Amino acid sequence: MVTQLAREAGAYVIGTGRAADRRAALDFGAREFVDLENDTLEDVGGVDLVFDVIGGGIGQRSAGLVRAGGTLVSITGPPPARPADGLAIDFVVVPDRAQLGEIAQRVRDGRLRTVIGDVAPLDDAVAALNPAERVRGKTIIRVRP
Repeated sequence: MVTQLAREAGAYVIGTGRAADRRAALDFGAREFVDLENDTLEDVGGVDLVFDVIGGGIGQRSAGLVRAGGTLVSITGPPPARPADGLAIDFVVVPDRAQLGEIAQRVRDGRLRTVIGDVAPLDDAVAALNPAERVRGKTIIRVRP
């Protein structure tokens, strides 16, 4: 979703991930894609913003991609490194009913797409959220039958 929202705001998006994720990243609006197993992340160069959803070593390396005055945002915890002459932000989601309503409306209107991986009833929530195998897409827990 962040790729789609960034593109809607006018950003030039460079996606990163495994080779198998390339098509999805480009379909969701990334202009370029860096295969973290086969490409050199550092070849991307100075960017205005890194939105890190992976953390660890990738988060550490991503700090070096941020140009002076740019920002590194991490959703995996406090960024392990700070960009030189830039900001590092530990992004924590705070539920906001109006924002969630806007996202839901964008999904209904087709302006925002998502990948649903699994839909499970509330009684199966623990198992659904802790799958034995990797599930592509988001897991939805159905509260009402």
